[in-house]
Amino acid sequence: MNFNEFDLHEDVLNAVDAMNYQQATPIQEQAIPHILKGKDLLACAQTGTGKTAAYLIPILDKVAHQSGTHTGALILVPTRELAVQIDQQIQGLGYFVGATSIAVYGGNKGPEWDQQKKALTQGADIIIATPGRLIAHLQLGYVTFSQIKHLVLDEADRMLDMGFLSDILKIMSFLPAKRQTLMFSATMPAKIGDLAKRILHNPEEVRLAVSRPAERIDQQFYMAKDEQKLPLLTHLLSEVQNISMVLFTSRKSTVEPIVRALRKLGLEANGISSDSDQANREIVLRDFKNRKFPILVATDVLSRGIDIDNLSHVVNYDVPRDPEDYVHRIGRTARAESKGIAITFINEQDQKYVLKIERLFEKEIEKRSLTQELGLGDAPVFDPRKFRTTGPGKPGGSKSGNKPSDSSSRNKRRKPKNDQKSQIKA
Repeated sequence: MNFNEFDLHEDVLNAVDAMNYQQATPIQEQAIPHILKGKDLLACAQTGTGKTAAYLIPILDKVAHQSGTHTGALILVPTRELAVQIDQQIQGLGYFVGATSIAVYGGNKGPEWDQQKKALTQGADIIIATPGRLIAHLQLGYVTFSQIKHLVLDEADRMLDMGFLSDILKIMSFLPAKRQTLMFSATMPAKIGDLAKRILHNPEEVRLAVSRPAERIDQQFYMAKDEQKLPLLTHLLSEVQNISMVLFTSRKSTVEPIVRALRKLGLEANGISSDSDQANREIVLRDFKNRKFPILVATDVLSRGIDIDNLSHVVNYDVPRDPEDYVHRIGRTARAESKGIAITFINEQDQKYVLKIERLFEKEIEKRSLTQELGLGDAPVFDPRKFRTTGPGKPGGSKSGNKPSDSSSRNKRRKPKNDQKSQIKA
């Protein structure tokens, strides 16, 4: 569907054309008409589907048709990086509309706080904010949100995972009861449905199935104990040139130890997590994007909504608990028709999460074991019978009570491909 087919203000169409948006993505095609009609919306779509533009375009259409000095839209997001990214997208799309916006997030010093305070008191067309910092401003009593017409919760599932539910509800107590509320989530757990029932009024629903990872991604799973992971990774990267890699770990406490260990192995790396100072996070991200160092170690603060393209590798130091988070992580590579490699390490404790990935993909995943031949000792044995929750014949389970055959999920000793260089050129 072409954007000209939506009933959009001419200035918004000019903005869309200037941003070189051609055809609406499925989430845009389904969400934009509901938002233009003023409906509340619950939308489920994964990162990379164009969901940010799905709500920004109709909100900017409202801005183009109205004029006022107060804030008309509030967008709540889980991370500072996503707030900045959405603010930049508004600056691009909002140029022809003349829309004003500001990102309100923590971790910055006095001048930034004063700038945020000014925008919150004088009004901007769109405010993008992390819940914690916005609460800090609201508690000082100078913020008036009486003119808010649109509330957007972006990455709602991630915000709930990060413990922002009480902050979200507190912020909503400052908003007018009569407003349009839009919830966008990458996954749809029960807690999202519960929140939707509390804050949405007769909502429309749009749900897009989680896409399979691009075929261009070479997904490699290796059995490894924690102490074997980094030496194994060093071996896998030993003949690869022009590395640009994000290594994801689920625990922020392991970021710095992994960075130090990689440096000892001769691999230049830096780390980032939710505990990192804001100024330092911005410097590390900028330097990584500019290829000043090849390996970025990060928690899931980077797995969604952050625009880092042309990665040669994504490494899951541990297996994500949510299989859809696995899709989001490895989706950072093989973009724009390039190829990429996704490496995932599986220890004894993470095997049950692999079964969830297999159920999502509806197929068994090959698990490779290289540690013994590399002199690193025996690798853990993948034994799905310990964790099997599916019935006979389902992914992750054997058809009988016998041991898995060599062609099933048993460890496969297979050397890394020798053509890694050609695979990851981007």
